[in-house]
Amino acid sequence: MSKVAVIGAGFIGRAWAISFARGGYEVALWDEDSQAAERALAYVEQLLPDLEANDLLNGAAASAVIGRMLPAATFEAALEGASHVQENTPEDIEVKRKIFARLDAAAAPNAVLASSTSAILPSAFTEKLGGRARCLVVHPINPPYLIPAVEVVPAPWTEAVIVERTAALLRGAGHAPIVMKQELNGFVMNRLQGALLEEAFRLVADGYASIDDVDVGICEGLALRWSFMGPFETIDLNAPGGVRDYAERYQAIYAGIFPSTQRRIDWSGPVIDEVEADRRRLLPADRLVEREAWRDRRLMALAAHKQRAVRDIGP
Repeated sequence: MSKVAVIGAGFIGRAWAISFARGGYEVALWDEDSQAAERALAYVEQLLPDLEANDLLNGAAASAVIGRMLPAATFEAALEGASHVQENTPEDIEVKRKIFARLDAAAAPNAVLASSTSAILPSAFTEKLGGRARCLVVHPINPPYLIPAVEVVPAPWTEAVIVERTAALLRGAGHAPIVMKQELNGFVMNRLQGALLEEAFRLVADGYASIDDVDVGICEGLALRWSFMGPFETIDLNAPGGVRDYAERYQAIYAGIFPSTQRRIDWSGPVIDEVEADRRRLLPADRLVEREAWRDRRLMALAAHKQRAVRDIGP
């Protein structure tokens, strides 16, 4: 059984632990807070029965999955024998530089060193490392045990074999890696999400739609298709002659829209008063945690449905 070291056992670290352990890997958890790994395992133990009930543990029992996770007493013990290291420290470039220097010095020479950072380019914290060729970003879409997509982002000096090996490991754990050809600010997911959010804020700030209507347009409209196919496949199926036909038919519509999208709305400006007031009307602040749990249960149900649909209809 291959070993994965999860460094940082907080919100993201514990989610990764579920994902890797479910995929059959032995997982060692370590955190500077000596109690964090135990807290993470207690959280995971409570969550696993729901995943098992939804057939989201690859046929394994919850007890078997939790049995693959162990807290590590020391940083060095976590890294010992690990072929992949997943770092989950705060989004601070100096913190990243320090932890990666420690990882590069202590991990086995053939171990891949991956960061879960959602915003920092890998070149920014790996440039001066002797083992920089084995370093990259592996950014999950949270929670990774329910959302398969994960971004694999190489630095300019990351070896191609490391990227390929990492993508293979992720696929083995049930993920769908987005393998970038080179690093770029925002990676792929935040650039796509950011484009949508920019337009959502513009529509509300300029008085064209309410936040309710924008949300309905996604969850009861575009997201129904997007939950099982992406934008390029969508347009390929939305014109009789496929993607080229779609581009020829409809490009003029989007070209006409484009100039009005070249203006930013300050998300924290006056529009946030309207957005926050409407959200708190729909969901009081004291129910946020309850609604987060609802979201995760819905994600479990969707993941289970997609899994059945692949078996019954095909990928």
